[in-house]
Amino acid sequence: MTDIAITGASGRVGREAIEAFPDANLTLFSHSETEDLDTQPIDITDRDEFVDVLEGQDVLIHLAANPGPRAEWDEVSGPNVEGLYNAYAAAAENDLERVVFSSSNHAVNMSNTVSPIRPETTVGKPDVVRPDDGMDPDTYYGVTKVFGEAMGHYYAKRHGMDVVNLRIGWLLSPDELRREVEERGAPGERFARGMWLSPADCRRVIRAAATTSLDENPTTVHGISNNSERFLSLSETMLELAYRPRDDSADVLEE
Repeated sequence: MTDIAITGASGRVGREAIEAFPDANLTLFSHSETEDLDTQPIDITDRDEFVDVLEGQDVLIHLAANPGPRAEWDEVSGPNVEGLYNAYAAAAENDLERVVFSSSNHAVNMSNTVSPIRPETTVGKPDVVRPDDGMDPDTYYGVTKVFGEAMGHYYAKRHGMDVVNLRIGWLLSPDELRREVEERGAPGERFARGMWLSPADCRRVIRAAATTSLDENPTTVHGISNNSERFLSLSETMLELAYRPRDDSADVLEE
């Protein structure tokens, strides 16, 4: 049975990741203790601590980060840069088989963003983005995700571990999606419709990223639902990880 460590386990994506692995031995880490989850507190900027807690693990799903797309550099550089390096250093020190890095659509969304101060918006007819297109970060947060993908490439090539850079869209429940669309203007609505990741599809894509054999290493793929209005390509995720999304924002919004 695979031993999987999840950082950022108490966050929105982390909680779906837990549900994705009913048949694995999970070790859960969060920034602080939570009452409803059995997690271990970890400071990801403490490299020695990170090395110690990954002993005996097979896979790391690294979700811990400052997730704020509007955060300033000093707010993201510690957890998203130093913390990310520590994650890979700890994984290599403990001979882990795979790291799944939670990247983001914000690593590639500048050209499709209405303005730098409104990162969760989309131009009228967005360009299709494929995983092998050039980097196009829309915020400092996006820049840290570009850094994370590059670090994964280095560790995959230098240390031989499997690496999946999973560019996660916007995880929302169906009710939350409806509210976001109702409250936003047209650019924000287009972003929500295109970037939606349903809770069920989130579980599917994270499980696929952690368990599917890779033909290409490192692998960079997009993690969104099967939205008819998507502009992040899903072909690579479906081919490389055998991901089969079942939900579409358009179906939710038509109900």
